[in-house]
Amino acid sequence: MSAARARLDYIDWMRGLACLTMFQTHCYDSWLALGEREGKFFQYSQLIGTLPAPLFLFLAGVSLALVVDRLQGKGLAGAEIARATARRGLEIFALGLLFRVQEFLLGWGWAPWTDLLRVDILNTIGLSLVAASVVPLLAQGRWKQVMLAAGLAVAVALVTPRLWTTGKPDFLPWWLASYINGGHTDYHPKPWLFPLFPWMAFTFAGCAAGLVLMRAVRVGRDRTTMLLLGGAGVGVGMLGLWLDSLPVQLYAVYDFWHTSPNFFLVRTGVLLVILLVVYAWCALKPGKRWSPVEQLGKTSLLIYWVHIEFVYGRFSILPKRASSIELASLGLVAIIVAMTLLSLLRTRLKGRGAEAWERLQRRLGPARA
Repeated sequence: MSAARARLDYIDWMRGLACLTMFQTHCYDSWLALGEREGKFFQYSQLIGTLPAPLFLFLAGVSLALVVDRLQGKGLAGAEIARATARRGLEIFALGLLFRVQEFLLGWGWAPWTDLLRVDILNTIGLSLVAASVVPLLAQGRWKQVMLAAGLAVAVALVTPRLWTTGKPDFLPWWLASYINGGHTDYHPKPWLFPLFPWMAFTFAGCAAGLVLMRAVRVGRDRTTMLLLGGAGVGVGMLGLWLDSLPVQLYAVYDFWHTSPNFFLVRTGVLLVILLVVYAWCALKPGKRWSPVEQLGKTSLLIYWVHIEFVYGRFSILPKRASSIELASLGLVAIIVAMTLLSLLRTRLKGRGAEAWERLQRRLGPARA
């Protein structure tokens, strides 16, 4: 397996894992009855649910590093690379706005108009990529770019607690302030939303890790570098836990699970360890075979877009807040199977339209001549 193919394999595998953890989080959250939501099962489900969003944002940063590495290899200037990455970010942001319009129309009659301006994961991924485009713009040289990306990740994490509490941007319109701290409509941050602070930090962290790895791939040291990144993940996670155990805190209001820089370090460490494990799996024979996990990762945007409506939306396949664990688990299996089939269909159809157009042009060419 070539290095380029391996890169795509482990990124797709990680996206697929993000999809699976997202499915179980959303399904159990939407369908479990009130009594089932009070037990350990639901608590552990939601604990796993802290992984999908960081994974998606982290991988967005890794993908950005891939683009930066490829365009730098072609000799493009930093400004040109920044424009290309920012353009892709704006495209995803536009898709996020379109998704909100779709959800509002499907929820017509009960969805408030303010839902059109709610900060969702697609919006944050798009704007995070736009923000991360400053890395190739401001820093020339791989290690300078790595240090800038890592520094910005830490900076975002450090300012987040204040932006959520004593330094809320109340002077801004609520819809704009919501992008900063998730203060949807009333300036009070909502933990279930995805504002730029702290979520953007994971994209910067992924960009830093991706830039290191892409350099290693070019010199044939990707395996050693991946081991070092995994070891760094263990160290970063332990550092976060140690800092959290200290009796002195830097912030007037401390919320470990939502805004703490220490929790950011722990989650970043977990992401780096997952990166190592998935990379090792893809290097083994089982990881080279077809897998529904990798397949889901290839079409993660489509999968996210479609499954939401069948879990949370008008077309939910099970009654909301009324199902047992067993019934919700069967629904989860149904969602996984359906989304895998949809992903396969999308992969099979990809490029078919362009191929049909080219065949039509070839047939019409002699006649027009």
